Amino acid sequence: MSATGESPDPELRDPEPRDLEPRDLEPRDLEPQDLEPQDLELSAPDPVEPRPVEPGPEGPDEKRVTWAELYFDLVFVLAITQVSGLLHHHHDAVGLVRALVVFVPVYWCWVGTTVQANIRDVDNARDRLGILSVGLAGLFMALAIPGAYGGRGVLLGAAYWLARLVLLLLLVRVPGVWRGPYGVGVLVSGPLLVAGGLLPDGPRLALWAAAASCDLAAPLVFRRRLAKVAYHPAHMPERFALFLLLALGESIVGIGGTAASARLDIAELAAVAVAFTISAGLWWQYFVYAADAMRHAVVIADSRRDMVRRIFQYGHLALVAGVIGVAVGFGETVADPWRALGPGSVALLYGGCGLYLLTFGYTRWMMFRQVATTRLVAAAVVLVLLPAMVRLPALVVLATLAVLLVVLNVLEHRRVERVARGAARDAGVVPAPAAAPAAAPAAVPAAVRAPASAPVE
Repeated sequence: MSATGESPDPELRDPEPRDLEPRDLEPRDLEPQDLEPQDLELSAPDPVEPRPVEPGPEGPDEKRVTWAELYFDLVFVLAITQVSGLLHHHHDAVGLVRALVVFVPVYWCWVGTTVQANIRDVDNARDRLGILSVGLAGLFMALAIPGAYGGRGVLLGAAYWLARLVLLLLLVRVPGVWRGPYGVGVLVSGPLLVAGGLLPDGPRLALWAAAASCDLAAPLVFRRRLAKVAYHPAHMPERFALFLLLALGESIVGIGGTAASARLDIAELAAVAVAFTISAGLWWQYFVYAADAMRHAVVIADSRRDMVRRIFQYGHLALVAGVIGVAVGFGETVADPWRALGPGSVALLYGGCGLYLLTFGYTRWMMFRQVATTRLVAAAVVLVLLPAMVRLPALVVLATLAVLLVVLNVLEHRRVERVARGAARDAGVVPAPAAAPAAAPAAVPAAVRAPASAPVE
């Protein structure tokens, strides 16, 4: 302590009144004109929903994916591969419909397991066994897919019905669970799939299409009942992102599985590199720009039920279907880079990519009521180029699509930087915590609540 009674360190000064100077008691620093509006709102409640909390051991919104769920996902690696194989052998219009009709129950089995794990605590022995039982049923479904329209139709239907029965039993203590999507799976779509497996090819396809339609319509039909469900906003986006990652893994299999048996000359290695660039471009679009925005949209949504249905249950079905189409197209193009592709292979490659990009236009509008201009334009360019690609060598077809995706990602990267700079300039008027870019400040209009780190989704 010095002779004046002050500590040498300004932060350790004694706060006793005897050490205060008279000027310290003057209120000139509290003049109204010197205060910012936000300084007057420190004690005011936030009118919007709580902002997402970063992952940690505490916080009600931070339900995390369990190890049982991750192990369960491994079954669907095989299921996606089997659907890709089915599409590889029949990729005309009828083949697309047949593959989609088979894929919907596989996907819906995964969705049902994910939703029940989201709304309940499943990290216990009973629920682990239940998840593993559904996984076994999913494995039976995957094994049935190659012969789904042959002698394994009943196996596919019975396995799906078994999975839905297990899921319903896991939720049997929930009042009214029969009158909802889980009840539809047990009472309607499951029996339709089994009955369809007993019929010839044409009627089988019609009955299975009806079963798939019932499953997809159930969340919409029962949306009022589902309004009472409390969804965890962190868990749901993470689970669907992981499922999309499984599909993107299938695109790597589509590249490597074909290239492994090739001569691997310069042209084939170039085709592998270009195909990988396309796969990485699709990954970049989702995991760099869209994933955080989707989680943010769930957090701020007035109705999480509607957001989960529109963005995750429906939107990710289209995203995964697009990636599977691209993956099958890779197998056709990498095998012989100089061979001209037929319309079916080009439709899978370019049509799958176009569907993927168009879906982001749908999700952005559902989340923020904004138009994803860059992605919609890119999707239109991809689809317009499709007819011109039919007679070109496979390597040229791949390279053209890769260039389009690289350009799209560069444009969106610049857009992200531009939005971030604008947010920094506005920080003095509407402050936004840098540590939580996915949260929308209360003063920001609802139309622009997309997080600064992911403004393009």
